[in-house]
Amino acid sequence: MDQHSDKQIVIVGAGIVGIAIAACLCEAGRKVFVIDRQGICEGTSSGNAGALAFSDILPMASKGVLAKVPRWLMDPLGPFTIRPSYLPRLAPWLYRFWRASRAEILDRTTQAQGAMMRLAEPEMLGLMQRAGLRHMVREDGSLELYESEEELNAALPGWNARRKAGVAFEHFRGAELADYQPGLASRFVAGTFVPGWKTVSDPQRVGKRLWDYATSLGAEFLQTEVVAVAAGETGAAIYLADSQKIEAAKLIIAAGAWSNRLAKSLGDTIPLETERGYNTTLPAGAFDLKRQLIFSGHGFVVTPLETGIRIGGAVELAGLDLPPNYRRSEAMLTKAKKFMPGLDTAGGRQWMGYRPSLPDSLPVIGYARTSKDVLYAFGHGHLGLTQSAATGRLITDLIDGKEPSIPIGPFNPQRF
Repeated sequence: MDQHSDKQIVIVGAGIVGIAIAACLCEAGRKVFVIDRQGICEGTSSGNAGALAFSDILPMASKGVLAKVPRWLMDPLGPFTIRPSYLPRLAPWLYRFWRASRAEILDRTTQAQGAMMRLAEPEMLGLMQRAGLRHMVREDGSLELYESEEELNAALPGWNARRKAGVAFEHFRGAELADYQPGLASRFVAGTFVPGWKTVSDPQRVGKRLWDYATSLGAEFLQTEVVAVAAGETGAAIYLADSQKIEAAKLIIAAGAWSNRLAKSLGDTIPLETERGYNTTLPAGAFDLKRQLIFSGHGFVVTPLETGIRIGGAVELAGLDLPPNYRRSEAMLTKAKKFMPGLDTAGGRQWMGYRPSLPDSLPVIGYARTSKDVLYAFGHGHLGLTQSAATGRLITDLIDGKEPSIPIGPFNPQRF
């Protein structure tokens, strides 16, 4: 590559969001060049829980979550924890998170998330169909489990909000749970089945196959680190670790948890934090798992994949630089064994990834403050896979000069 290469559209980030944007733009006839320091779908998108969570419209800053946080924080290996050394840096984000829990803000956020999900489902399933990947979608639904009637009752306001948004579900009790998942511990007295919930056979394989589709339409890739970006009077400049420079007509930043560092150099201070997610993937025969199980009171899920059974989730707020604490993976695995007594916990592979999280649980999708030639597409939190194709559609709409498929005001990068 020449030192001063010219590209039409450059995407920084080859996670599932960047890949889906590339595929959508290529379908629209655009020339796309993707840069990532790790490779195609080698970061956080490689090890997520594989859910296409189109019914997950409630922001994390809901009253139900806030009520649980004090109890969770007492357990360093629990569903929600903050590294003490990181707390001073986290304080401004936590304040915004608290503000996002106010009723009027939650209502607006839930409506925006609902609109995004109504776009996300047809866009993602349509993109996978066009890419020849529709067979990699499992449509088994999900089962959320409760250990008491009180726990179920506490969840009912959230389910009522989903019902208003058109999400179908059904509550079950007692012996009926075994019809949806045999082998559960008797401690679970109720569950909620969501028939429309979907998962993919393996998130990393889906991402790589989707990239193959993008390359068949002309997308190109360079594995290197982007050290800086700058907007010009027209277009943008991307500076690489090997001292090379790329000029682009349009630049899209979709670098997940690292995105705000690039955005700051363009004049945008975006309160992006890093939710560390941990998991263990067991061999495929470890348990006869029928569908994704959600243990909401403990903050983790169990997912059947073609590559094994993945047990993971929870939230650790600790930034990008502190070392992983894999005791969190072990704690979830220990709980899963109690909840599914027949689970074989031998032969697991541990993993940790960085979820890019904003206080109101909505991504940023839109233009940089100083340039219409630079667009942001990051901050999807737990929903990157779910919302990737919808984000690709919205970014393509903006670049093509079309009215976005849904109103994007709630995702404005300058809303903070």
